Amino acid sequence: MTEARLRIDKWLWQARFFKTRSLSAKQVSGGHVRVNGNRILKPAQPVAPGDVLTFPQARVVRVVRIEKLGDRRGPASEAQTLYTDLTEKQDTQPRNPGFEGKGRPTKKDRRLLDLSRNQDS
Repeated sequence: MTEARLRIDKWLWQARFFKTRSLSAKQVSGGHVRVNGNRILKPAQPVAPGDVLTFPQARVVRVVRIEKLGDRRGPASEAQTLYTDLTEKQDTQPRNPGFEGKGRPTKKDRRLLDLSRNQDS
């Protein structure tokens, strides 16, 4: 019995990594997707459960292992069962080094700031 396989552009679309199948095909044909570490250029490349995909999505490089092939493009909860996310967790909030967590300055603080600016000139 042969192992079930599916086109990579179709699987990426069904797993909801890309909004349209043509966007997923464009990522693959642009050479931005790797299957088991090998760069691929054809959207018709077949994938199977156990394959590891590496591709950029927004500003994050995603690494996922295919767990099963989908029959359709269903809701997000169904799509999340198709893969295991191996991407390293990153800090989602960019850090602002000048922010001390105090929030907006009070009226008194703003007056003092204005006075200090006027004295400098």
